[in-house]
Amino acid sequence: MYTLTQLEELEKFYKTQLVEDTVPFWFPKSFDLEDGGYLLMRDQDGSLIDDDKAVWIQGRATWLLATLYNTVEPKQEWLDGAKLGYDFIRKHCFDTDGQMFFHVTKDGQPIRKRRYYFSETFAVIAFAAYAKASGDQDAADLSRAIFGKCIQYTSGELKLAPKFTGTRPSKGIGAPMIMINTAQQLRETIGDPRCDEAILNWIKEIEVNFVKHDLQVVMEQVSPTGEIIDHIDGRTLNPGHAIEGAWFILHEAKHRNQDPELIALGCKMLDYMWERGWDNEFGGILYFRDLYNKPVQEYWQDMKFWWPQNETIIATLLAYLMTGNEKYAEMHKKVHQYAYEKFHDKEHGEWFGYLHRDGTVAQTAKGNLFKGPFHLPRQEWYCWTILNDFRKQNNEI
Repeated sequence: MYTLTQLEELEKFYKTQLVEDTVPFWFPKSFDLEDGGYLLMRDQDGSLIDDDKAVWIQGRATWLLATLYNTVEPKQEWLDGAKLGYDFIRKHCFDTDGQMFFHVTKDGQPIRKRRYYFSETFAVIAFAAYAKASGDQDAADLSRAIFGKCIQYTSGELKLAPKFTGTRPSKGIGAPMIMINTAQQLRETIGDPRCDEAILNWIKEIEVNFVKHDLQVVMEQVSPTGEIIDHIDGRTLNPGHAIEGAWFILHEAKHRNQDPELIALGCKMLDYMWERGWDNEFGGILYFRDLYNKPVQEYWQDMKFWWPQNETIIATLLAYLMTGNEKYAEMHKKVHQYAYEKFHDKEHGEWFGYLHRDGTVAQTAKGNLFKGPFHLPRQEWYCWTILNDFRKQNNEI
């Protein structure tokens, strides 16, 4: 277990890593003062690999900077930086049909759209956090409007071009998961009356269709009515993704006065996917597993990516603080020690993104179309905030 002194040390560690190591790796050098937005495709030493802009990461970075301003310190640099992202996204990242792009050039010319709406969800949280930081009512209105469109996509009221034929239809956990967190961020910054009920509905969708207690697993995709699809894609598990969903649900339990049913659900999801994903030989969370331990199709299935470790650090710490169960303290110690030993770049700061199974660095990029200032700084920020809350509560007892 952790002593109160150890938890205070962890609190200081996460905040120090966030503000003295992780954030300075990215900012202010990634501010694109010429075209707006951020230049985030960077190598180990921070040098630029490519000046294209991933719309997901533009939104995530905007959210981060505005959130730092709102919750850590009202630094003008962070607010000005958030405005760079907000203005760039508004100007360049929406197509004429209202759908957002996925990948644009440095000056905002569109390269690619994708057949889902995750760019939109990151715009929701970015615009909401920026609206809170700046008081910009247009940003708040636009955040809520895009959130409404995301709800329509999630419910099927609005359709995106399908990727697959109608043969062997499926649905993924990603949509309800990301919408839970999108709604939570919107609710906690500028508010929206749709959030509370919608979050519970998305949690129920996950509980009913994706959590399989008989198999002790959280599925990544299932049939439209929640059955196992016994083919390679249908059996493929993503432990880090499911564990991320677990902490979203635990966060909701915290918001709802320690709701015991939500705590139980979140902890079960964490338990199941830790058992599936933790590498007992080398440490760390594996990327993909098969439901029945058969071979997985993707060749990177046994690699260690940065973000599953971030999500597991959050989930295990939150589970421990909420339940007091010592097993979660031990799980947290394991994943925290592994990740900061193997992923953290002690020379240049921030984390490597991709390790081989044995913990050696597979490649040195710290920023690309999918990795940027989000999962790691969000982990450090969130762990700091929940430890800070816990310490204050204990000081009052």
